[in-house]
Amino acid sequence: MTKRKEQFNEATDLTVTHEIRIRFNETDPLGIVWHGNYITYFEDGREAFGRQHGLTYLDIGNTGYTTPIVKSKCEHKLSLRYGDVVTIETTVVDTPAAKMIYRFKIIDAKGEVACTGETVQVFLDGEGNLMLTNPPFYEEWKRKVGLLK
Repeated sequence: MTKRKEQFNEATDLTVTHEIRIRFNETDPLGIVWHGNYITYFEDGREAFGRQHGLTYLDIGNTGYTTPIVKSKCEHKLSLRYGDVVTIETTVVDTPAAKMIYRFKIIDAKGEVACTGETVQVFLDGEGNLMLTNPPFYEEWKRKVGLLK
């Protein structure tokens, strides 16, 4: 059986960078960032993206929709440590499907990629029903940022 791989393009013009400093409570006994915290860093990146582009969870909630994460992927390349300053690059992926896909790069102070990842979020209406088409607010947002003509 062949697994179909979705081929969507990153909208590189829609990339937001956000800098954070690794806190002590984010590290494990080995002195490196505990692996589960990278998902939190992705959340930081999504929130920074949303603030810059008018697509925060509050903005979405005000339209009557929610966007739960249904898939997350994280690939660790280098260890990060307490006190490191890193940049989270968050890019939206342009897809015609009724979902939001974000890709992430966490880059250390030397410019090396420490982690890459991706999250997929779907749209639920106010009653919790899965939307099979993009909600009107998202279509409008895509037009506003140039993803739809």
